[in-house]
Parts: sequence; C-alpha cells; structure tokens
Amino acid sequence: MCRLFGFRSVIQSQVHRSLLHADNALCQLSSDHPDGWGVAYYVDGTPHVTRSPAPAIDDQIFHRVSGVVASETVIAHVRKATVGELNVLNCHPFQHGRWTFAHNGDIKEFDQHREAMVDQIAPRLRRYVLGDTDSEVIFFLFLTNLSRSGPLSNRFSIDEVVEALRDTVEQVRATCDDEAAERRALLTLLVTDGSTMAATRSGKELFWSTYKTRCADRDTCPSLTPACEAPTETGFVNHLVFSSEPIAGENIWHEMERDEVVGVDWRMRLARYNSNKKKLDVVA
Repeated sequence: MCRLFGFRSVIQSQVHRSLLHADNALCQLSSDHPDGWGVAYYVDGTPHVTRSPAPAIDDQIFHRVSGVVASETVIAHVRKATVGELNVLNCHPFQHGRWTFAHNGDIKEFDQHREAMVDQIAPRLRRYVLGDTDSEVIFFLFLTNLSRSGPLSNRFSIDEVVEALRDTVEQVRATCDDEAAERRALLTLLVTDGSTMAATRSGKELFWSTYKTRCADRDTCPSLTPACEAPTETGFVNHLVFSSEPIAGENIWHEMERDEVVGVDWRMRLARYNSNKKKLDVVA
C-alpha cells in the first residue's frame, strides 16, 4: 500500500523535516514504497505538482522539491503499486483545476469494475482520466459528486466536501465490494483545493494532528495561539497534519476511526464526522 502526507496551515511553512528527515518521513518510508512519488503545494491558490515513478529515497528531484517547498498547503505521496503500471501518469497526487487528491488503498479486481466506475464520472470530466489506476478514477468520481453542489471553481463548504467524499466511498462500495467474498475496497482518501482540506479513513490507517507539545518557533512565530500547543477551545486551529504513520517530533497524533472524516474549512475551522455521518464537537 501507499503512504500519505497532508499539511494545511495559516502560515507558509517548510515541510522538509516531515518529508525527508524525521522518523517515518515519506522519504524513509519509500524504501518499502518504491513505485513513485508526488508532491503538490499551493502558491497563491494555485497547485504546483511534481511527480515521478522513481523511488523517492533515491530521487534527487524529490529531495530538492521537498527541501525548498514552503506553502500553506501540501499533499505528498509515495506509491507501492497495486493497480496500474509504473509511470508518471499513475503517480499521486492527481490534480484537476485547484483540486489535488491522494489515495492509500486499492479496489480488488479493479479491471472488472473500471468501466462501470468510469461511466459514473461526469462526461465533461471523463476525458481527463489519463492513467490506469483505480485512484485516479476515484478522484474524478469525487469531483463529479462535488460538482453537484456547484461549479468546481466555487469555494465549497467543508460539509459539501465531506458529503462528496462520503458519496464517493459509498459509490465505490456499491459498485465494487463483495461482502460475501469479503472483498472490500480500501479507500483512505485525502483531498484539498488549497484552502479546504479533508480526509477519510475507509481502509488503511491514517493519523491527524492539530497541535504540538511545544512549538519550536513559539518565540518567533507571529501566529502562535493556544491551539498550537493544546486542543482547540474555539474550534479553530493553526495547522492540520495528516500522515499514514505518526511522524516523530512534537506533534500530538490521533488515529482516525474507520469511516471517520476530519478536515478544515478555508477559515481553518476544524470539523470531524463519525462513521454515522454525525458532525462531532471539536471544542475541548
């Protein structure tokens, strides 16, 4: 399976430690996930995506990109291929307009279901599916569901993004799962438009963090608030980090439950939804 990393913050920050140097950084994990990598970061609301089918740990481009990226929003991914050839078109994150997306998991016997899934993508989006992975098809299914709330150029609420994520998971399960054969798609998904970010754990494990034991920049950061070093008391956070495995350091990590969704809206208000689609109180 693959490994994910997502970062959303009120200030531009470098993420080289999380991608390169820390224990469980993506670069280290890529020795067991050698089938490509990708990094998406946003500049003035526009995504910049670099991808390669080479192993991240040996790729100087990955080291260079990870070392210089400073952004409010980053998604990164290292791939262990289960569906699709080893080429750049099959590397995550996938991008369309302002939206970027990464997936950890797979759809069992995807070839049997690909046509039925592609048929459910809006015709105007279908032609942009360029690779042969299940993940890219899932992304365009998500965009299809999201577009029911308005044009994809809109700023969507976190509730609309979460609803589109949930609808996508349910759609894939209705098409592909076979409970009798205990064949269940693994659908841990991460998506952002550069301001809103959300993730769902519907398969492989995923962890999230919004605060640290102590911020290393607390004496110099102009955006320091109590929510940087403790659970939020207002519902607003200064950063949200997702990772397939807890990254060593000061962050306090929480494991997402099965079918839980966690995200932030464009104002950095934290939102959580349990497996019963209930929106949870995030104020400590």
